[in-house]
Amino acid sequence: DVQLQRGGGLVHAGGSLRLSCAASEFPCEAITIGWFRQAPGSEREGISAFRTWDAVSNYADFVRGRFTVAKGTAGNTVYLQMDNLRPEDTGLYYCALDVGHVTYTRMLDADEYQFWGQGTLVTVSS
Repeated sequence: DVQLQRGGGLVHAGGSLRLSCAASEFPCEAITIGWFRQAPGSEREGISAFRTWDAVSNYADFVRGRFTVAKGTAGNTVYLQMDNLRPEDTGLYYCALDVGHVTYTRMLDADEYQFWGQGTLVTVSS
C-alpha cells in the first residue's frame, strides 16, 4: 500500500515545499517511486522518479535543477523537495509505486506504476 502523502500546501513563487511518500508494505530496497502531477485542465504528467534499488533518479526537463527526489534515511519513505516553485507548478501531486524493475526511459510513464497515493494539492501564488 502507498501511504501518501505528506506535504503540499500554498506557497509564494520562489518558495519551497517537500512532499513525502511512504510505502509501508514493500521493501524499500526494491521499488520505484514516481511523482506525477495534474494541473487544472491538463493531462497528468510525470515529474520525477527514484529507484530505491540502485538510487537512480529521473526528472522531467521542466523541474530539473529545481526538484530533488531522494530516499529518506530511515524507513521506507521517498521525498520530493521542490525549490524555486513557479505558479505553473500548481496542481494535484501524486506519488506512485512500482514493484518491478522500471527502465530509466520509462520512469516517468504512469503506466509503469501499480499503486497510487491519494494526491496532495500544491498551490503556488505569483
